[in-house]
Amino acid sequence: MKEFILIMGGVYGALAVIFGAFGAHALKKVLDVEQLKSFETGVKYQMYHALLLILVGIIFPFTGFSQNLMGWFLLLGVFFFSFSIYGLVLSSAKGRKMSFLGPVTPLGGLLLVMGWILFAINVAAIAEFL
Repeated sequence: MKEFILIMGGVYGALAVIFGAFGAHALKKVLDVEQLKSFETGVKYQMYHALLLILVGIIFPFTGFSQNLMGWFLLLGVFFFSFSIYGLVLSSAKGRKMSFLGPVTPLGGLLLVMGWILFAINVAAIAEFL
């Protein structure tokens, strides 16, 4: 799991750079200001959490349930949160808004919050060893 977390941190980070460049250049002509702002929010959160995944991949051995659950919450949270925003924005710009993605974004946000809480709990559990 540890290696997977590190790899996905790198993959999410690289995709955040690609999507950020895509949004700043290609989508600037297609999206309105509000849509572009939403797209940028997805990119920012994706990058923040890519860095967090790399950090937790370095800090934790991922041997216990809580650490593995934290990893899955963060991985799925990024996917549901950021990628649902991308889907909503791009589909809306094409006039075919995929409304079913609307509830996916807060679910992703909830998973990210739970991942951060488990991060704090896991750091507290190993603080004496750091």
